[in-house]
Amino acid sequence: MVIKVLLTIIFLAVMIGVGVYTRKQASSVDGFVLGGRAVGPWLTAFAYGTSYFSAVVFVGYAGQFGWKYGLSSTWIGIGNAVIGSLLAWLVLGRRTKLMTQHIESRTMPDFFGTRFQDQGLRVAASVIAFVFLIPYTAGVYKGISTLFEMGFGIPYEYCVIIMAILTAVYVILGGYKATAMNDFIQGIIMLFGIVAVIAAVLASQGGLSAAVEKLASIPADSPASSVGNATDGTGVFASLFGPDPWGLLGVVILTSLGTWGLPQMVGKFYSITDESAIRRGTIISTVFALVVAGGCYFLGGFGRLYEPVMANGKIAFDSIVPAMLVTLPDVLIALVVLLVLSASMSTLASLVLTSSSTMTLDLIYRDKKSLPGEVEEGAIDDIVAEKIERRKVVVMRVLIMFFIAISLLIALNPPTFIAQLMGISWGALAGAFLAPFMMGLYWRGVTRLSVWACFVWGVGLTVVNMMLGNPINPINCGAIAMLGGFPVVWLSSLVTPKLERETVNRIFECYKKD
Repeated sequence: MVIKVLLTIIFLAVMIGVGVYTRKQASSVDGFVLGGRAVGPWLTAFAYGTSYFSAVVFVGYAGQFGWKYGLSSTWIGIGNAVIGSLLAWLVLGRRTKLMTQHIESRTMPDFFGTRFQDQGLRVAASVIAFVFLIPYTAGVYKGISTLFEMGFGIPYEYCVIIMAILTAVYVILGGYKATAMNDFIQGIIMLFGIVAVIAAVLASQGGLSAAVEKLASIPADSPASSVGNATDGTGVFASLFGPDPWGLLGVVILTSLGTWGLPQMVGKFYSITDESAIRRGTIISTVFALVVAGGCYFLGGFGRLYEPVMANGKIAFDSIVPAMLVTLPDVLIALVVLLVLSASMSTLASLVLTSSSTMTLDLIYRDKKSLPGEVEEGAIDDIVAEKIERRKVVVMRVLIMFFIAISLLIALNPPTFIAQLMGISWGALAGAFLAPFMMGLYWRGVTRLSVWACFVWGVGLTVVNMMLGNPINPINCGAIAMLGGFPVVWLSSLVTPKLERETVNRIFECYKKD
């Protein structure tokens, strides 16, 4: 216990120290939200990866999907690395950086408002982002607190509150730069931690081959091993595609493609220094995702070798990974706690910063901006502008506390499993944002009404499914919402009024500068 407490105190002290160190760089809006658009490839890549993977993945997803699909759940981690990291950087990285800098966009709602010349889109996107980031944040709280309760014996409620306070402190102090620097430190811990934990868990089962043999001997139709659509017989949980390949594919799509439409993920491309940094960041981010995500789901695939915790006659999926880890030596448990704490605090920091900046810049201070080449009307002097900038930063800091308080209330009484919380959040956000954002970077023909149609599609499908009691699994519903957004935007754009050609050409000038 002394080792666990000591390591945790050192870790938290470093996090807050970074916040204090970077506070001077967070005095302006660009400094607070984007780190001055001068964040290097290593910090950006690690910020992307650590925001991607949190306790939601390590505790919630790895436990639930490792139980359902066995070792084939490793495909989820591979999909996260290839689709969620490599392709996301290749397809979105450069174009996002260039266009958002060209039109001076600081947030995803700001992008929609300026790219499609519709402030209503900006407002709607900011509301969607704020509302649906809350359940995701609550899921992160729940995941880390479950591990803390296991490792330290501290009641769940106290863990959640402590997490909220500590995250708020360093984000409020240092903004995005503090978050990025802490993400780098936390990412190093995650890389070493996941490798050490996998080695220890496999060693406790007699090695890799022995663990796989035990897993292969579990019949798919045993009472403690029941999964939907599973076939009879043994070996299915150690097979290449597991008992339910189509269900597995839905999870891969949601968790991999979903990052392309999440404001807190795409925002990382806004802040990176230049195009050469994007190329280096692509490689770093992909390797990081392969080790962390692949390792998490590979570890979760052995969950059936441990006795599950039952709650109300059902398997408590969020307790599977803690049950696997509770038998480890104290030093390794301390490492696990730091691993999940690192992953979760980085994701929480990214979420609260995204939410507060969106509400401040896109709802409260909704400045009308001119496109490059246009004459700006009603310009204000530098002194007044500086005062307004400082006021915006203050408002963002207040809203960080507000957002954390709301998500904290949900986390103290979570309505469902972590995976379902994340499915609802990612489904609505990526279902609404992914298609119009990505197509808006590449296709000049995207129209305002097509973006509105996709907002209605993504949010509407998620909310209606939730209100009907989730007849479609939230995970699969989220995947459908994301993929369905592309035909919605394309077909709507064919039959709705186009933007003025001159306006669109001015926006796309950013790609001609090289």
